[in-house]
Order: sequence, then structure tokens, then C-alpha cells
Amino acid sequence: MQSKAKTVAEYLASLPEDRRAAISAVRKVILDNLDAGYEEGMAYGAIGYHVSRRVYPAGYHCDPRLPLPFAGLGSQKHHMSLGIMCNYGGTEEEKWFRAAWVKAGKKLDMGKCCVRFKRLEDVPLEVIAESIRRMPARKYVERYEEALRTKGKSGGAGVAKSNRGTGGTGVKKKKAKRAKKVAGAARGRGNA
Repeated sequence: MQSKAKTVAEYLASLPEDRRAAISAVRKVILDNLDAGYEEGMAYGAIGYHVSRRVYPAGYHCDPRLPLPFAGLGSQKHHMSLGIMCNYGGTEEEKWFRAAWVKAGKKLDMGKCCVRFKRLEDVPLEVIAESIRRMPARKYVERYEEALRTKGKSGGAGVAKSNRGTGGTGVKKKKAKRAKKVAGAARGRGNA
């Protein structure tokens, strides 16, 4: 659920009181631990944290007009979410994050890099703080550029690594397979 809010203040004001309190608490932890090389703003309809253009003028490889994203915090229809990009793709940071969350005694509901939560009590704030502190902007940029350099090498490592080893055939292959199956079924019906 993407917000049309133009500022973080507008975004927070648009949330129901309970969600505003939870998002504000997680936001405070992020801001208290965020390296000076990052900036906060609105991105993709939620609160976003990105590498400042003064640190990394090249921007995001998918769209160089945008700054390099680092984290996102938002309210969805059925949950709230926090995504920290360095906790993505089997990195050491992801392994540390998952283990620390579980060690804190909280149930982890995590996708590729986004943690979903329904209440602030579900979130170990000290784990969020440490995860943010562990990745200063310059270190994040170095890791990002290394991933871009290795993209396509070693069978798709780096930025494109996320679908490797998941047992999936990839979206394009799945769509092609489905289209072939539908076409075959249509031919079969036409011959009957």
C-alpha cells in the first residue's frame, strides 16, 4: 500500500494512531543509529533511507536518477514492514540479523530483506539499532559496487543473486512455460 504523502511528516500523520506510534518508535531507533552518509525521505510510498548523493553521486543502478536505497519503513494493509537492504541475499549481515532477532526471543517474519510485524512489541529494537550501526554508508556503497562488479559472474552472484538456489526457474522461464502449456491446451481443444 503506497502512500501519496510527499514528506515523512505527512506520511506519519496519515497513519492510524497505533501504527503511527509503532512506526515512529522504529524510525527513532533508525535515526539514532544511522550513519551521517544516509538521508531520510519518502521512497516508493513509504519512509526511505538512502545513501546521500554527496557520498554516492552515481545513484541506484536500476534508475540513476534515484539515490541508492538502504532501508525502508512502512505501513501495509495487514502489517508494518522494515526492509534493510544489507540483510539481503545470503550476506553475513543477513545471517547475523536473523540469528540476533531469534536470540532476542522474537518471532521473525522475514522475506528477502523485509521484516513484517503487527505490533511494536514484536520488534527487538536493539537488533534494529545494531543492524543499522553495522553498515555505515561508505561500507554499504563498497558492498554494493562489489555486487555490481560480480553480477553475471559465477552464475549470477551479486545483485542478481537473490533467486539463485531457491529452486525457482525465474519469472521469464515460468511465464514462457505457462504460455506454452496454455497454447498446447488450446491446440488440443481445437483438434477435438
